Amino acid sequence: MLQKVSGFIQAQNLCQPESKILAAVSGGIDSVVLCEVLHKLNYSFAIAHCNFGLRAEDAEADQLFVKKLAKKYDVPFYTENFNTRAFAEQEKLSIQMAARTLRYQWFEQVRQQEGYDYIATAHHSNDLTETILLHLTKGTGIAGLHGIPAKNGNIIRPLLTVTKDDIFEFVTERRLIWREDASNETTKYQRNKIRHEVIPILKEINPSLEETMQHTAERVSHAETIVTAYIQNLREQSIKEAENATYFSLVPLQNATGLPVVLHELLRPFNYSYSVVLELAEALDGISGKQFDSPTHTLVKDRDQLVITPRNLSSFGSILINEGDTTIAAGAYTFNIKYVDAANYKLNTKPFVAALDADQLKFPLKLRAWQEGDWFVPLGMNGKKKISDFLIDKKVPANLKSQTLVLVSDQSIVWIVNQRLDNRFKVTEKTERVVEISLERR
Repeated sequence: MLQKVSGFIQAQNLCQPESKILAAVSGGIDSVVLCEVLHKLNYSFAIAHCNFGLRAEDAEADQLFVKKLAKKYDVPFYTENFNTRAFAEQEKLSIQMAARTLRYQWFEQVRQQEGYDYIATAHHSNDLTETILLHLTKGTGIAGLHGIPAKNGNIIRPLLTVTKDDIFEFVTERRLIWREDASNETTKYQRNKIRHEVIPILKEINPSLEETMQHTAERVSHAETIVTAYIQNLREQSIKEAENATYFSLVPLQNATGLPVVLHELLRPFNYSYSVVLELAEALDGISGKQFDSPTHTLVKDRDQLVITPRNLSSFGSILINEGDTTIAAGAYTFNIKYVDAANYKLNTKPFVAALDADQLKFPLKLRAWQEGDWFVPLGMNGKKKISDFLIDKKVPANLKSQTLVLVSDQSIVWIVNQRLDNRFKVTEKTERVVEISLERR
């Protein structure tokens, strides 16, 4: 099996002999085999383990087992405990989707922070077969028919060429020990139902089911390449990336063949289901402002474009800025603060910079999301204006409105962040000290 996996890694160009690999290890049979294979093939690797807090004492035992496994191979060990149920409830996700989101976000965080080249998972050929059947049962596009890719960005799957039987034979030969998850046997979960009830029947028809599925997935993958080239051409014509949003012009899509399918492929990176895309396609000729959500993003039709923004996975509260602070982290942003004598200050009029008269401010300042009823005096004007009206006049799409932050001094709005200063706090000829606050994305 070692030779088979080594050949697969080379043929698929999954990684290089000198690559540093972060192995995702649950403690189950598949991930234990992954560790043994990486060890025997002389790869430099570390072990990462997630405790999702779903299996009580069994989860603690898994965590301890994987820690000992890392010690056995004398490799670095990383682990994290998650409150998966709370996250799933907060984000309105299934437990399985919540766990998947948490683990891959954390794996990537560890990979970047600790300097690993790839994240390796223990998916094998049977997983590919189960995935294709599950996708077919629920409905899928072309991407769903190629199952699990051997390489997806920084994620690699070295065992995708081997079957579950190969894995059992390998652990028997090597006398490897693993942790058994009792939930793998219950048919309560959809994947397990396919594994234990559907696939055995299909294998009566085709004993080489896994091999057949793998070949089918390869052919579909080649066909997908052709479709992808067409979609990429449309994407280049229609997409515009901004700092806090993605904009899709609808003009290049007017004559697109199979618009719902094209839209689904264009929106795939934002995790939109085909059913939601069908609703969107019907709404394209309607009025602006209709909103569509995926598990990770919010999309709003805004005249002749679609505006897509990430959904916040954690709520942004309010943050205080005390006099003397020089750097404040707030969500995805960093606010840099400078205190300058007015005589030595050159006014910066960019929208992401607020130049304020220090003597007009009352510290601590508060940074928060705007609220209904908020008002300010726009720079260059003398009268009050509601922030809601200001955002409408600026034609800010609905999903970007919710991300708008304001800086508050006492009860007064000082700055609509990244958009407009309040006239009462501007730098004038009488200003003696300037507080400059600039925004940058983290």
